[in-house]
Amino acid sequence: MRLVTFARANQAEPGLWLEDGSVLALPEAARIAQQNGPASSDGADLSSMLALIASGPASMALIRSLSARASDPAMSAAKVPRSEVKLLAPIPRPAKNVFCVGRNYREHVAEGHKARGTEMKLPEYPQFFTKPPTAVIGPEAPIPLDQRVTSKLDYEVELGVVIGRVGRNIEPSQALDHVFGYTIVNDVTARDLQRRHDQWFKGKGLDGCCPIGPCIVEASLIPDPQRLEISLSVNGEVRQSARTAQMIFDVRRIIADLSQGMTLEAGDIIATGTPSGVGYAMDPPRFLGPGDTIECRIERIGTLVNRVAAA
Repeated sequence: MRLVTFARANQAEPGLWLEDGSVLALPEAARIAQQNGPASSDGADLSSMLALIASGPASMALIRSLSARASDPAMSAAKVPRSEVKLLAPIPRPAKNVFCVGRNYREHVAEGHKARGTEMKLPEYPQFFTKPPTAVIGPEAPIPLDQRVTSKLDYEVELGVVIGRVGRNIEPSQALDHVFGYTIVNDVTARDLQRRHDQWFKGKGLDGCCPIGPCIVEASLIPDPQRLEISLSVNGEVRQSARTAQMIFDVRRIIADLSQGMTLEAGDIIATGTPSGVGYAMDPPRFLGPGDTIECRIERIGTLVNRVAAA
């Protein structure tokens, strides 16, 4: 199942992306189901994506039941045509910062060292940083570029992991059991700020610099997250193209290391690093400008599209 959050009447609602392209508004579908026949909802909470994830198996069981009844005429009132849907980030306002992993593809590490003229050295452990909730935007939302703040805005397509079950000190062998689903993250970065402050948070934490979407694909549909094609294009030109098998630290290792002494909670998001092809490492460097359209694609998840707009 592909789960989304969409805006309707100035309110955010969780929805189910149906095969015909429409979206089933889950709270409304649940109300209709209760009125037209038994639909077990004990423990389920479809009021928001965060509530849905936190309520776990109960909500997922109800959503499966609603999906099976989506073609019933009674459900038509809960189906929204895709043309009328404004998608938001699947979790529009994460409860915590988005966790991120830096330098997690060998060729990306190599291009970074080459661009800086330093000796090639692979990280021995995952390198973590975070992006604040205020950085999160959804599909088609503009990425703001304030040229008084940065002149070197860059892109990074990444596989996003959404935690579904609380855990601490998680073993690698059990890590995927804690995953609710997968999404796409664009780790937009102000390279000049990243270098100026000699750390990653400021350059990666600007408003609107964490597009996420278009949906969350439940984990059961992606049993092995290391077998996915991942790519990014700018104005139709492919800049990044790789496979998640090329990660230095796989999803299991990332979850295990991040959870050591730190509780991961339902709804936490982890961006797992980007492959080579980023703008700052090109010769000459090619940064983003107003009007540029970025398309991030990951196999079995979809395409996340955003355009840069002058702030």
